[in-house]
Amino acid sequence: MPRDSKSDARANSQAGTERSRPLLHQHAREIQPYGKIAKLSIALDESVCAESAENLNQVLADTISLRDLYKKHHWQVAGHTFYQLHLLFDKHYEEQNELVDTIAERIQSLGAISLAMAADVAETTIIPRPPRGREEVPVQISRLLEAHEMILKEARTMAKQASESGDDGTNDLLVSDVIRTNELQVWFISEHLVDVPLVRADLQGAEKETPKSKTAGAR
Repeated sequence: MPRDSKSDARANSQAGTERSRPLLHQHAREIQPYGKIAKLSIALDESVCAESAENLNQVLADTISLRDLYKKHHWQVAGHTFYQLHLLFDKHYEEQNELVDTIAERIQSLGAISLAMAADVAETTIIPRPPRGREEVPVQISRLLEAHEMILKEARTMAKQASESGDDGTNDLLVSDVIRTNELQVWFISEHLVDVPLVRADLQGAEKETPKSKTAGAR
């Protein structure tokens, strides 16, 4: 018997729908477990790649924490320096965010797996967790400076390890990107903790210093 043209059209329509339907709720084993190296042709021993990746994942977790600390303070900063610090904190956030991507890509290029999820970062970072509420500006900046110093200490140690292992790419990233960026940001925010007069110069302090300087000059 000849097929009904309407049935053929309906069948073709259903077949087209099946082919274009997304395949949802898929599950499978990991293709690469965390901590394992998928060896790439980068002329480095697997053990060197593993050591560098482990170090970089620590720096990555701490950099993500510092980045997010900047964003928290960007939202919550208060006081007469609100505008300046609101902008500065966000600028430093963006710079740290670039570091996060650079570090993660270096880990992947070593054949390893980079940390990504908040829960994993929270379990790994050594940066102290701040309270949920708002803090005063000097406390915000002090927290940032402490976090910067932690990252700088570990980055310097890890850069030496990478250099001794012959991993020039990781050494260059830690020195040229991580260390230099953090040092510059430390300078910028440290200046906000210098206790200088805001409106009127400290004339009394200047008068007290003048006799001493004259005496010193006479000697």
